[in-house]
Amino acid sequence: MLDLGDLNPKQKQFCQARARYVAYGGARGGGKTHVSRVKAVGGALVWPGIRILFIRREYPELEQTVILPMRRMVPPALASYRGSMRMLFFSNGSTVKFGHYGTGDDVEYQGQEYDWIFMDEATQFTEEQFRTLGACLRGGTKIPRRMYLTCNPGGVGHLWVKRLFVTRDYRPGEREEDYLFIPATVEDNPQLLEASPEYVQMLDLLPEDVRRAWRYGDWDAMSGVFFPEVRAESHCIPDFWRVPAAWRKYRAMDYGLDMLACLWIAVDCEGRSYVYREIQQAGLIVSRAAELIRSLTPPEERIEATLAPPDLWSRQKDTGRSMAELFGENGVPLLRASNDRVQGWMALKEALKPMRGPEDRPGLLICEGCRGLFENLRAIQHDPKNPSDCAGQPHSITHICDAARYYAVTRTLRAEQPVEPDLPEPGKERAADYGEIMCGGDVDEGYLAY
Repeated sequence: MLDLGDLNPKQKQFCQARARYVAYGGARGGGKTHVSRVKAVGGALVWPGIRILFIRREYPELEQTVILPMRRMVPPALASYRGSMRMLFFSNGSTVKFGHYGTGDDVEYQGQEYDWIFMDEATQFTEEQFRTLGACLRGGTKIPRRMYLTCNPGGVGHLWVKRLFVTRDYRPGEREEDYLFIPATVEDNPQLLEASPEYVQMLDLLPEDVRRAWRYGDWDAMSGVFFPEVRAESHCIPDFWRVPAAWRKYRAMDYGLDMLACLWIAVDCEGRSYVYREIQQAGLIVSRAAELIRSLTPPEERIEATLAPPDLWSRQKDTGRSMAELFGENGVPLLRASNDRVQGWMALKEALKPMRGPEDRPGLLICEGCRGLFENLRAIQHDPKNPSDCAGQPHSITHICDAARYYAVTRTLRAEQPVEPDLPEPGKERAADYGEIMCGGDVDEGYLAY
């Protein structure tokens, strides 16, 4: 009988879980990769003929943290490893396939069937990759189909992992009972504390946001690596009952068939901006997108300009017309914004910082009804090749952030404070002089319309 070692209570809960999708982790040092190896080997022994996929984003990390330790865990009498196939073959007919999943690797896994799938460091994957792999959970046996995930806060998949397993905010078609999250911290892993007592001290010395995420598994600490300054307590305000009529109002949009993202932004007399309305909708042709934008803009709102990316002015080869022309013909004239990404992100960071003044509030505030912008700003990551730019993945969250970037990089006007007429006190009205009576007073705009 193979001895897989002792497990702590949280690891036992992970191994005994019966939900279709089980996630383990949160903080670092909770023993998540070890328990996933134990669960995979245990499953291969208990269920003869089971097909298991163990996957990680990059193969070198998979080899060091999963393949080599698992090969040492299982004696040759029980299983043999074939490096050319990257598979572990058990004597009872069970198999464990080791794979990595980079950008564009969807085709490699399409059509394959697995009973269990282990996704190590799930926040390094996009939701589309998670769903694509989930579609491989099928087969003709009675083995229960399950997917096991390990995760820490941060990474390109932070938002969807948090939504499904932490905040449990489900969309139509997603069943709450299918998802189970088992949070664990370094305190739940006595083996690590005994072997490396200095590990806790190392975590405690990290910067505040990193420490909250890695030490305590705080999913709100590192949800936006590129915009760590975005916080609910500083940037979110209640929705307006009615935006003041004197404030200047703008729209900023990003458009493609995969997503229309549009923001309505008002500027007060101090130059502070308020995002008070948003839309995100996929699959709209230009005329439908323009119709939706118009329908959400009340007639009494005077829009100074609708800012859009330069690529909308590219002419189509078949018609010779641009999408900007089509938007204009459908009642949404556009103003071309700069597409300098680094300059735009820096402008957006400037807008998000506190303005000088008695209130010391940020220069860009987001109404509570605009959760899409708020959540996506907190989720978007640094580009790994250019720290001054945002990552382009997951693509679904970039559109509304780009719309905010187009607004921030464009020079906009603040509202003008209405001038109160200087009325004389009752009984002290000034008598009209000869010039006012005979010449009509000073020249004003009325002379132009005479």
